[in-house]
Amino acid sequence: MGNRVLLVEDEINIFEAISFILSRDGWEVSGHGNGATALEEIARLKPDVLVLDVMLPGRSGLDILRELRGQPETAQLPVLMLTAKGQSKDRDLALSLGANAYLTKPFSNAEMVETLRRVAEDGQKAGT
Repeated sequence: MGNRVLLVEDEINIFEAISFILSRDGWEVSGHGNGATALEEIARLKPDVLVLDVMLPGRSGLDILRELRGQPETAQLPVLMLTAKGQSKDRDLALSLGANAYLTKPFSNAEMVETLRRVAEDGQKAGT
């Protein structure tokens, strides 16, 4: 299983916390904080898994997800959506756009690690 994860999150304290949790679990974590340039960073880094915040400066995570799913080279990229929006309509929209999982802030460390592992494994089974 590949272990390179790109975390697209604009809040530095959340990025640092998640980065620490995932690094301890063996992940190689990169970060990016701007929705407007996230697609270029995804193309440059070619992560094994993407953790994508919904609310980002420049462009929403849902718009980014929609575009990723429309491009052959990223259509199967495993994506974990991360958001403070916990309403079921938000979750349903993200999943309908092709998110592999949806995690609401705040979350536990164990929940983050377990969900990301599952998303990565599902992506590997899908042929990424």
